[in-house]
Order: sequence, then C-alpha cells, then structure tokens
Amino acid sequence: MAEALSPDRMQQHIPTRSLLGVFEEDAAAISNYSQKLFQAMNRIYDAQNELSAATHLTSKLLKEYEKQRFPLCSDDEVMSSTLQHFAKVIDELSSCHAVLSTQLADAMMFPITQFKERDLREILTLKEVFQIASDDHDMAINRYSRLSKRRDNEKVKGEVMEDVYTSRKKQHQTMMHYFTALNTLQYKKKIAILEPLLGYMQAQINFFKLGSENLTQQWEDFLTNIGTSVQNVRREMDGEVDVMQQTIQDLEQASDLLYMPDPDPSQVPVNRNLTRKAGYLYRRNKTGLVSSSWERQYFFTQGGNLMGQARGHVAGGLVMDIDNCSVMAVDCEDRRFCFQITSFDGKKVVILQADSRKDCEEWIATINNISKRIYLSENPEEIAARVNQSALEAVTPSPSFQQRHESMRPTTQGRSRAVRTSSVSSVGSETASPALSVLSLDALVAPDTPIQFDIISPVSEEYAGQAKAAGQGRTNPFGESGDTPPEESEDSILHQLFIVRFLGSMEVKNADSSDVIYETMRQILAARAIHNIFRMTESHLLVTCDCLKLIDPQTQVTRLRFPLSSVVVCSSHQENKRLFGFVLQTAEGRVDGRPVTVCYIFESNNDGEKICDSVGLAKQIAFHSEMDRKATEKKEEQDKAKEKQQEELSKQKQIEKDLEEQSRLIAASSRPTPPAPNADGQFLVLSKSQSEDSDAGPEGREKGESEA
Repeated sequence: MAEALSPDRMQQHIPTRSLLGVFEEDAAAISNYSQKLFQAMNRIYDAQNELSAATHLTSKLLKEYEKQRFPLCSDDEVMSSTLQHFAKVIDELSSCHAVLSTQLADAMMFPITQFKERDLREILTLKEVFQIASDDHDMAINRYSRLSKRRDNEKVKGEVMEDVYTSRKKQHQTMMHYFTALNTLQYKKKIAILEPLLGYMQAQINFFKLGSENLTQQWEDFLTNIGTSVQNVRREMDGEVDVMQQTIQDLEQASDLLYMPDPDPSQVPVNRNLTRKAGYLYRRNKTGLVSSSWERQYFFTQGGNLMGQARGHVAGGLVMDIDNCSVMAVDCEDRRFCFQITSFDGKKVVILQADSRKDCEEWIATINNISKRIYLSENPEEIAARVNQSALEAVTPSPSFQQRHESMRPTTQGRSRAVRTSSVSSVGSETASPALSVLSLDALVAPDTPIQFDIISPVSEEYAGQAKAAGQGRTNPFGESGDTPPEESEDSILHQLFIVRFLGSMEVKNADSSDVIYETMRQILAARAIHNIFRMTESHLLVTCDCLKLIDPQTQVTRLRFPLSSVVVCSSHQENKRLFGFVLQTAEGRVDGRPVTVCYIFESNNDGEKICDSVGLAKQIAFHSEMDRKATEKKEEQDKAKEKQQEELSKQKQIEKDLEEQSRLIAASSRPTPPAPNADGQFLVLSKSQSEDSDAGPEGREKGESEA
C-alpha cells in the first residue's frame, strides 16, 4: 500500500507537494480507468437489454407465424405447432433475460455509477477548492512579507496578520479534507471495481439457475426431436438438390438444340397439334402513319383468349379473343418470322414476330386450333391431329350462315341419322373402349336423335305454322309448344343476366344425374369438331324465379323460354368450367307415355358453376315461395272456417236470445189482468169474448174482423 498523505507533512517538508502530485496522478488514472470500465459494463447492460427485447420480439414473431399467408405451404400445421412451442420456450427465456437486466442494473451499474458520479467528482471538487485556498494563502503571505519596518502601522499590520490567519486556517481545513479524500480513494477504488463484478457474476449465476429450472427434461426432449427433424429436412433437401442437379444436366443435354435461335426443322420438328402455347414475342405498334415500333412481351393462350404480359407487370392482360379468328404468316419489310391475327369481325389486327421459323409455325398452328375451338374437347391434341391438315398459312374456315343454317336444321330424318351416326363413331374413336361408349350412350342419350346446333326463334316457327293447315302444326325442335307462355312477373326476386353461347341440344333418356350432361357435352363437342362447325349463337341468359330466358342481345327479343319447374338437372363441366348445361323435361309431346327430356349445352364467359348456382338459387326461391303461398292459402282457409264458425255461434246465440224473449212475452201475457177503472172511478168488467180478443192480440183482432 502506498504511503498515506498526512497534513502535517505539508508544513514539515517540501517533498509533500511531490507526494500530493503522485496521489493526484493516481486519482486521475483511477478516474480514467473507471470511465473505461463503466463504458464496458454499460455495453454489457445495453446488450442485455437489447437481447431481452430481441428475444421478446422473436417470441412475438413466432406466435404470429400461423397468421401469415405464404403463397407456398401456407397450411403447414406441424410447422405452426412447432413454432408455437419454440415461442413458449423463448418467451420464458425472455422473462429470464428481463430479470437478468434488472439485476445487472441494481448490482453492477449502480455501484460503479455511484463511484463515478459521487467519489471521483468529490475529488475533483476538493482539488479545485484546495487550489483556491493555496492561492489565497500565498497572496496573504506575500502581503505580510511586504510590511515596511519604518512605517509601523499597527492597523495595517493587524489586518495583514488577520488575513494570513484566515487563509492559513482555510488552507489547512481544505487540505485535510482533500488529503482524506485522496487516501480514502484507494479503498473506494477497490470497492468500485470489485462490487460491480460481484453483482455481475451473481446475476449471471441466478440467470443460469433460473434457466435450468425452466428448461426441464421435457424441453430437452422437444429440442432433441426438433434437431432430428431438422436433420431429416436437411437430408431431404440434399436429396432434392441432387435430383434437381441431375434434372438440370438432363435438360441441358436435351435442350442443346433449342438454344439455337433458329433450329433445324429436321432435328427439332414443328408440333402442329398444340392447343396451348406461351413464350416471348415481338408485337408491332404503330407510332405514326408509316412508322411503327416493336415491343417484346410475354404472350400465352388461356382458353379462347390470347393474353400478354409486359415486363414488370404482375399479371397478364387480354390482347384479343381468338375464337373464330383467322391467322396467317405475313411478310414484313423489317422483320422475319411474322404472323398476323385477325379477329372474327375483322376490326382488330395484331402482328407478332417469333424468334424462329419453328416457333412461328407452332404459334400459327396453335391459334388455328384454338380458333376451331378444339380445346373444348376432351382430347384436344388427338382431335387437332385429325382435323389439322398441316397448313402453315391457314385461315380458319368460316362457312356462310345460310349454309350452316341449312346443314344444322334437322329437317329430314336422313340428315339427322347421318349426324347422329358420325357423332357416335367419333365418340367411339376417342374413347379407349368403344363398347363402353356405346353402352353409356344408349343408357343416357335417346337413339336416332338429331343434334341441334343453332337456336331457331319461336317467332319464325309461328310464321311457318300460319302457312300450314290447321291440325298440322310443326313441333318445336326444343320440345316446347308454339304458344307463347305468359311473361313472368316483373317483381321477381331474382334477376341475373349471363352472356352465353349455345353449343347444341339433343334429346336424352335419363335425367337422374349430371352424367347425362357430361355425355351430351362430349357428343356435341365431338360432332362440332368433326363437321367443322365453329360458329355459335350468343345470347343473354336471364335467370328469374319463374323461368330461364334466352334473349337476343341486339333486339332484346326472347328467343326461348324455359319454365323453371321443367329444369331438373343443371351442372357445369368438371374440367372446363366455362361449359355448363341443363336438362329440360316437358309434359308436351309425350313419346310412349313419357315426357320429352332435352339437354341444352352452353358456353359462358364466366364460371359455369356460378350460373348453375344461380339456377339452383332460383329453384330454391321458387320452392320457398310456393311453400309460403300454400301456407298462406291454408291460413286463409282456416281463417274463413273460423269466421264461419263464429257466424254460426252468433246466429245460435241470437236464436236463443229470441226464444228467451218470446218465452218472456208469453209468460207476461198469460198472467190475469186486473179490471181497469173508468172515468168515474168504477172498474169495468170485461166479457169473456173481449178477454179472448185481448189475449189473442192484434192477430186475433184481425182474424175477428176478417170473420166479420
């Protein structure tokens, strides 16, 4: 231990000043070291607080994992349950870290902060006060030493001596406190260093004890299981990576020829049987009367639509409807491998450029197949292989409306049988088992039934019926009578309008399930593909609580009306949701004592299930309305019966009241009447005949007068 600094040595030896300098230098070193130690411990405390907050935030995020909506693997309940267990453990650890932060603040930071703010600051303050007292003492000694021997002024001498006394006393007192603080600092230094370390270690020991108490054997088993699961996932990932690497190598070897911008057609043949295609194309955009620009976009087919997606866009947009369109290769002055798509009405033209001749020919063949609506069949590539005649620059055939109308009207039995026979043969060729197809066809579809591909307006049927003789009226091919049914009430609860295209209808045998609709769809689509019938009649389907209407979108004339009570089954296609149909059962035109059952097939721009749901909702509303009507009628009948019963009771009470009144009058008339006094005060005695007349009343008197 260093030698203690004594106030007496200040007066005895001059080297005391040197010893004081050593103590002051030591105090400065202690202050510097304490500042660094305080900063280090403060970093520990801040880090512990940050760890506690981060642990709590981690637990909170793990609890919110099950609320996240990930595009992939969003319903992983095992992962969610595992993270919930982790969140519980980490939450307990967060509580332990919070306790540790509190203990560090009390046991580590408080002592060293007190030493830094109180003890070291006291040393600096006493040093400044001691320096001021020493300066005052030196000034007083200098004044005292300058007193003159000649002029011995007692008053001045007394003042100087008093000043020396005061300054010396102040210096001595300040020096004693200062030296005491410097000596005490040697002990406080040890306490200030050891006490925070002791608190830090004690807090850590308590933290570890608390953690060992919370992390029981159950959590250790859980962590072991999770570690095993992580290792399994890692092994699965490694296996998947190996498979993907092998797949990449195989694809690189197989796609080596495709890397060429214009591959050799002999090595990479053109596939003309596609009904779907996607890839990058250049689109021509006019920028002026004669100038144009080309923009590279990603194009893909979606059903009967050509979609395009520009760079940076999240989703694609509709470029044009390619149903019944025409496509052909064109020769552009500044570009190769170009082809042109023209819409059905000819109002929209799109010119595109492919990267190679093969790609250009495949796009032309694909759009040509889609324009023929081959994609609506069950096996589009097989049908495309039969229908496609390997035309590189093909235009979709568009037969005239008159020819198509004549070919589709089943006016003769021979034409009907021809269509029917070809339809059956095509279906048999498309399925794996022809015998099974014929069996299902005979069980669901009526034999020798023509397929109706177009809607014949009932108005034209009326004009045709007027030209014929009475009793020879024409039967509506849709199984409906020629009479116009009454319009449904305008106050119908449900009014939903859908845009549909009529594909065809045919008579069926069975209407018990939706299988008949699927079979009819297959028959009609196959017949359309075989006979190259691509045009469809577009109508507006109005669903109400009373009926289904097919309305002409241009003239708003009702083409067909189906009573809702006649619709027995309605369903959409299982794969192509745009196709839907319903089975109509009519009481008119019975065949062999059974009603006529016809299946109608349509294509909609929307989801067919929505239309079927709307029809089902309409039937439910109609059913509930009918039940309410019957309940209302029953209630009215009950009210009428109650009113009738009340009237009968009222009549009975009135009869009883009349009988009671009559009995009272009879009883009153049967009592003897006392003689009435005359004017003289005498009583007048009535004779027997007068008494009888009076008893008889007015009727008796009238009878007497009539007898007289």
